[in-house]
Amino acid sequence: MKKAIQSLIFTFILISIPGQSISADKEMSSEEAFNPTPYILHHIADSYEWHLWGNVSIPLPVILYTEGNWDVFMSSEFHHGKSKVIRGDRVYKIDHHHIVEENNKKFTNLSITKNVASMLFSSLLLFLIVFKASRAYSRKKTAPKGIQSFLEPVILFVRDDIIKSNIGPKYEKYTMFLLTVFFFILINNLLGLTPGAANVTGNISVTFVLSIFTFIIITISANKGYWKHLVKPPGTPLALLPIMIPIEIFGVFTKPFALMIRLFANITAGHIIIFSLISLIFVASNNGVNAIAGWSVAPISVAFVLFIFLIEILVAFLQAYIFTLLSAVFIGLAVKEEDH
Repeated sequence: MKKAIQSLIFTFILISIPGQSISADKEMSSEEAFNPTPYILHHIADSYEWHLWGNVSIPLPVILYTEGNWDVFMSSEFHHGKSKVIRGDRVYKIDHHHIVEENNKKFTNLSITKNVASMLFSSLLLFLIVFKASRAYSRKKTAPKGIQSFLEPVILFVRDDIIKSNIGPKYEKYTMFLLTVFFFILINNLLGLTPGAANVTGNISVTFVLSIFTFIIITISANKGYWKHLVKPPGTPLALLPIMIPIEIFGVFTKPFALMIRLFANITAGHIIIFSLISLIFVASNNGVNAIAGWSVAPISVAFVLFIFLIEILVAFLQAYIFTLLSAVFIGLAVKEEDH
């Protein structure tokens, strides 16, 4: 009975924390020590279905292109990875969150995963929010209200204090990109804190693409002075040039790398910490064997979880700010005119 109550509480807590994605078919055994690692890794990973709670999941479309043939079906056909999907001479299965073909046939995977679906949803949400706010400016001028009153000071802050102050006179050319990046990261950070949501900005592929966008803009926009500083840093003695030039060129690639890792690591760490703190309850109770220890640890764990959750809300805004700020700084360094 105690074990059943603990399992019920565990399930309730887990569906209430950010981006929960634990399958209910993973039963805990009182004979084995509770191991939170598989649950944590499953939680932060991408998947081919949108898990909500218990056995409730939303199947997503699997789109595969194999040897000139399109194979389209719903992820529910995999039945949580236990079965295979056969399409002619092609046999697909899920192995460690990845679709593989048993006959080693090469294929292109264009499936809509949980992260992709979440990004489509957040992009649509961002469009609707901005569109509604912009419509308010086309009407008779009145004091900002509703979503407009929230967005206007945020947009002005990002434009004036982040973009304009770091890029300079040429800031308007990059305002649209940096504002989009700021709100895209912010919305996905906040959505990731809701029950059942996807861990989008905690996926290194997403942060990699965002940093690549910044890298491309820096490379295209860079003036002659920027490239001149790479091959001949000002004030550097001639004897040190063989050392400084490789360092400067290496720095070109470390900038987007820092953007990618910073966002990915901070968001992922927050999810892992919350999950680990909750897991302490069941590690202490040894899956119900020592219920007193579990109930003793529970108040402390829950208190720390609530504290970390509030910190994560701050981090959601902070990481959007930092990514946009660093992008603006890097772009500003690339377009800055030489002082004469």
